Amino acid sequence: MAVCFKAGRFSKAAGAAVLAAGLLASPIASAQPKEQFVPAALFRVGPIAAIGIGIAGGWLDYMQLLNDRDGGIHGHKLVWEDCEFEYKPDRSVECYERMKKRVPTGLPFYNPLNTPASYALTERVVQDKVPMLNIGLGRADAADGRIFPWIFPLMTTYQSAAAAKIQFMGQREGGMAKLKGKKIVVLYHDTAYGKEILPIIDTMAGKFGFEVTKISVPPPGAEQQAQWLQIRQIKPDWIIMRTLGVMTVAAIKNAQRIGFPTDHMIGNWWASSTEDMVAAGDAAKGVIGATLYEDGNQFPLVQEIIKRYYTGGKKGHMADPKLVGSSNYNNGLGQAIVKMEAIRMAMDKYGKKPVTGEQVRWALEHLNLDEKRLKELGVAGMMQPLKTSCADHEGGGAVRFQQWDGTQWKLIGEWVKSDRSIVRPFLEELAGRYAKEKGITPRDCSKES
Repeated sequence: MAVCFKAGRFSKAAGAAVLAAGLLASPIASAQPKEQFVPAALFRVGPIAAIGIGIAGGWLDYMQLLNDRDGGIHGHKLVWEDCEFEYKPDRSVECYERMKKRVPTGLPFYNPLNTPASYALTERVVQDKVPMLNIGLGRADAADGRIFPWIFPLMTTYQSAAAAKIQFMGQREGGMAKLKGKKIVVLYHDTAYGKEILPIIDTMAGKFGFEVTKISVPPPGAEQQAQWLQIRQIKPDWIIMRTLGVMTVAAIKNAQRIGFPTDHMIGNWWASSTEDMVAAGDAAKGVIGATLYEDGNQFPLVQEIIKRYYTGGKKGHMADPKLVGSSNYNNGLGQAIVKMEAIRMAMDKYGKKPVTGEQVRWALEHLNLDEKRLKELGVAGMMQPLKTSCADHEGGGAVRFQQWDGTQWKLIGEWVKSDRSIVRPFLEELAGRYAKEKGITPRDCSKES
């Protein structure tokens, strides 16, 4: 059973008590005419709670800041329902079903925050006319907006990031041609999240001539002895970590145990959590991670949040102060910016009033978070520019790489753009198969405005 809390504060102790009792907190009252409802499906308990706590803090701090500093968006206070789903897909779906009828305008969007739930909701959001945001996760073929008009795998899809990792390896080896004959292991969480990148890795292997071995780990992934025995026998040149939470920590410790060099282990953003690196201790030093958001509290927006909520014993913040500026906190902050900018754009076009899912969908197809706007928001350099269209629901397509130095992440290099000549046709082919299976006629984006 998903657990929902009213907008505003979240008490871990109270939350634990509610979870233990199996009860629901009182549902939020319907938003008033000068209020914009926002659904917030979050996870702060379970095997990857360390990731979810930071994301929740960044997301909710930003909405609270908009309320306190600006009076909301265009004079409409943000109200939200905080629904704890424990990173369980069925509970994320339950949160969606519960919240979609909360207000007359319906949901402006829904962010399931996990890949299996995004697959489960693929057809429902079309029927309900609710745009589904999968920022840095979810089904990658939804980048083709002609087939998936209601789903937005924004910023960078898993497929694009996987291709960027191969390009990064090529750079480290002295050129893409040097990848021929190399052995690459993909150690993956045995869920839709873990399996999502496997086809594009096969495509890249065919083009560049490296050998790929896929090794699954049943969730939550704390036990990996058999998998690392296999890795020791293979003696790979590189390992791609498609891991989460305790699985990441276990992978790093097992790598140390067999003497595998951590600077040849590359994780995605979920496998690059600051909290997991700290939990892995000295074994994590040297690990490389792909990221969509630079770590650190040096950005003007983060500094503003710290000054307003986190200094001198001030109240009102949503996160543990130690997490502010961490990889997961900045992830939540970046996601919140995209969501609130979409609401702002929809209000700009359709009148300064609470917006519907259809109105926000228009905004999501016309996002243009360029360098100028990111600077205005106080996050220049923290995240990549984002420009979407009817056909392109991804918009970004780049990642940066960082390395854990034992205490913090350090960026190594500039943004690495995915090889769009490989990834986009691949995603269009996947989307085309889905369209054929479901009898979908692709939209003509030349007629969309």
